[in-house]
Order: sequence, then structure tokens, then C-alpha cells
Amino acid sequence: MTSSFNLDSFLEKAVKTDSSDIHLKVGERPMLRRDGLILKVEMPALTRADMEQIVNNTVPDFVKNKLAEATDLDYSYNIPGIARFRVNLSRSLNEYSLVFRIIPYAISNFEKLHLPVAMQQFADYNNGIVLVTGPTGSGKSTTLASFIDYINSTYQKHIITVEDPVEFVFTDKKCKITQRQVGIDTTTFAAGIKYALRQDPDVILVGEIRDIETLDSALKAAETGHLVFSTLHTNDAVQTIYRIINMYNPEDRETVRRQLAQTLRGTIAQKLVKKAVGKGRYPACEMLVVTPTVKDFILKDEIDSIYDAIKNGSYNDMFSMNASLHKLVEIGAITKETALEASDDKNELEQFFRGVYRGTKNGDLYE
Repeated sequence: MTSSFNLDSFLEKAVKTDSSDIHLKVGERPMLRRDGLILKVEMPALTRADMEQIVNNTVPDFVKNKLAEATDLDYSYNIPGIARFRVNLSRSLNEYSLVFRIIPYAISNFEKLHLPVAMQQFADYNNGIVLVTGPTGSGKSTTLASFIDYINSTYQKHIITVEDPVEFVFTDKKCKITQRQVGIDTTTFAAGIKYALRQDPDVILVGEIRDIETLDSALKAAETGHLVFSTLHTNDAVQTIYRIINMYNPEDRETVRRQLAQTLRGTIAQKLVKKAVGKGRYPACEMLVVTPTVKDFILKDEIDSIYDAIKNGSYNDMFSMNASLHKLVEIGAITKETALEASDDKNELEQFFRGVYRGTKNGDLYE
């Protein structure tokens, strides 16, 4: 049985309509995620023949031998001149299910992404680790790409990325950039970082910290004089630090706190929130800069005190998620209702709006 579904044409239309993800599954109409919402496309449901053809045309040769037994696969797909796609293949009720995440060719800078200007400071460090956090689809990979592109345009360094799969593809500017894909160019994230240290790097981007081996390797790289960027699926700075420490056994946590206090340069937590006018979303961010005070909180296991450091840290360029949301409302980028929906502390944000508690002096966050 042949298929009449033209995948490349469908993906091209999805890119042109500013969708972020494409969902394909046997027996269902194709779906798009646009501005955070899932939309069903008015076209026939996909057949088994459609999906078999899509899988056969997109899965790289090096993993086709795993298809028969695979329940989950990550890989990339490319349509020249249109976009790259990060693809997840899974099975649902014993049928193939695919999700395509659109990765644009063009890499936007901080200004175009409406990211706070203070974040750029992390790209100017020579060593340490910087973590970008947030839920799936919050723009973490795009922010990391902006960091790498800024370094690539500003400094003469060797940047190594270890990803699964490779997302944004970089072209050398002032830097030499080496991109390695787990499963093709290296066996694991941890192995990719380990061997990267022997390849004369200055900057290492780790696609995601998924396990303790990757974390160990990333912290070691940061300790030995390299600047490391990576991501975690946590919602704020304090959760991020707890998550790292709690990955270790209790008897090892004091050592990890010392290591983290010395190597962590900062964290950025992101959410994408709907624009007040028109299509699209703005990033709302929380930024922690690891100052001597924050280092002391980590060493003394007083992690919760970091919340107050962020809220009162305007002179160190820190700001909370609520400060970011409040500022976006003030400049008319998002509505008050959208901000409250996105906030994890709605009572505090209401105080921001009433002028009772101003928190971070965030007047220039988005300027």
C-alpha cells in the first residue's frame, strides 16, 4: 500500500505558519503546536502506510537496524532551505508516533529573542558551568544556541557541543566549532565530555544533563578551566541546585555542594508566555548569579535562602520569575492575566502589581 502524504510539503507549511512542533500518529489527523496550543489540521487521518513511509524516509540509516525493537528514538531530519527538525519516534498502542520539533537555520541573538540583556554576561566567563532550565518547549535550546553564537562572533575559542541529536548547526566565525552527536560521534554524553577534554576545548555545550555520569563529567570540565553550558528540566534556580545535589548519595552531598559552589556561575529558568497582541510568545526568565553570598548559602546547605538573594539581587543583575513577568506586563508585552497564569507565586506577583512589593529593580531587564 502506498502513501499520498507528502511529509516535506507538510513540514514546510508548518514552518511557515510559525508552529513549534508537529505531531503525527497512525489513525489521527496531523497536529501542530502553535503558541503553546495543540491544533488539529483539517486533513485525513494518517494511515499505517503513511507512517511507515514517513519513518522509512526520515530515520537515519545508522538506527534503522534498531527499528524493529525500538520503543523510543531521537534523531534529526533536515529539509535544505527550510529547517532542521529534532524528531522523537515512539510507539503508542503499538503504532508509530512521531513528534518533530522545528529547529530554524537562523540563530537569533538575545535582542531578537527578547531575552534580558543581563544574561549575556554568562557567555563572557572563561570557566564554570551555566545551566538553562525549564520545561520541555520553553526555549532552552534556542537560548543555548544564542550563547554559542555570541561566543562564536566575539571570541577566538574552540567550542565543542555534545548533543542527542544535534539541533542548531553552527558555522565557524571567530571560533572553531566541533559538533558531536551521541550515538554517532560519541557513545554517551559522559564519554563525549570526557574525550572533549582531550580536544583542546574552551567551551563545551552539553545538550542535557540526564544522569549522574554526565553531571560528574560536566562539573569536572568546569573545574578544570572550561566554560560549560547545559540544561536541566527544573523550574527555578533553587530547584536546580536541589536537583543536582539530590542526584548524589547523602554521604557525597557535602562534597558536591563544595564543588557546585566553586563551579556554578549561574542559572537561567525560562517560560514562554503568550504575547498580549498578535501571535507568538515572550520568554519570562529567572536569573541567578552565583555571588559570594550565594556560594555561602550552597556551602552551608541553606539553599532556600537563595530565593531571597534573587529577589533582592538587582545590583548583581539577578531577578526573579515574578520580576520578569511583572516587567513584561509593564511594557505591554503580555497581559496581567497571562502573567498570573504563568506565575508559581501568584500572591507575590499580585503584590508587584499593587506596588506593595517591588522586589528586583528590573527597569532595564528588556532594554
